Amino acid sequence: MVKEKDYLIHPLYILITLVLGSITALFLGFSFAYIYSRLQNGENPVAIPILFYLNTFILLGTSYALVQTKKSYELDQTSRYKLLLWVTLILSIIFLIAQVLAWRQLLEMNVGLTSSNLASYLYVISGIHFLHVIGGLPFLIFFIRDAKKRLVEPASVLVYLSDPDKKRKLTVLSIYWHFLDALWIYLIIFFWINRMV
Repeated sequence: MVKEKDYLIHPLYILITLVLGSITALFLGFSFAYIYSRLQNGENPVAIPILFYLNTFILLGTSYALVQTKKSYELDQTSRYKLLLWVTLILSIIFLIAQVLAWRQLLEMNVGLTSSNLASYLYVISGIHFLHVIGGLPFLIFFIRDAKKRLVEPASVLVYLSDPDKKRKLTVLSIYWHFLDALWIYLIIFFWINRMV
C-alpha cells in the first residue's frame, strides 16, 4: 500500500483535474457549435431570461458559503461549519428551482427546445450545467451527514478536524463548486455577448 506522503500529486487531485478538464472541453465544444450554428444559419441569438442573471448571484452565494465553510473547518468552528454546509446545500437547491423557473420563462417567451438551433443549444448547455450541479449534491449531502454524525463528542471532533483526507475532500468539493460557478458566469457572458454582437 502506498503511503499518502509518497504521492507527488494525490490521485484525488488528478481525478478532479481530469473531470474539470472534460467538463471544460464539453462546454467549449458546445460554445463553438453555438457560434458555428449561428453563423451558418444566420439565426438571431436567443435572449436569456432575467432569472439566468439572478442565478449567477445564487451560485456566487454558494461559492462564498463554501469558502467560509473551509475557514470554519480550519478554525475548528464546528457549529458554523455545519451551518455553512447547510447554507451551501439550500442555495444550490434554490439555484436548481430558479433554473427550472427560468426555463419556464423561456417557454412563456415562446422559446421552446425546438424553436431554433440556438434555442436548443441554450436548453442543452444550461441543462448540462444543471445536471453537473445535481451531480455535486450527493457529495455535499455526504459532508452534512458525516459532520452531523461525527461532530458530537470532543474526541470525534478532534479526529474529524485533524483528518487530512477529510480536508482534502472538502478542498476538492470546493474546487468543483467554484468551477461550476465560474462556468455559469462564462455561459452568461457568452450568451450576453452573442446577444449584443
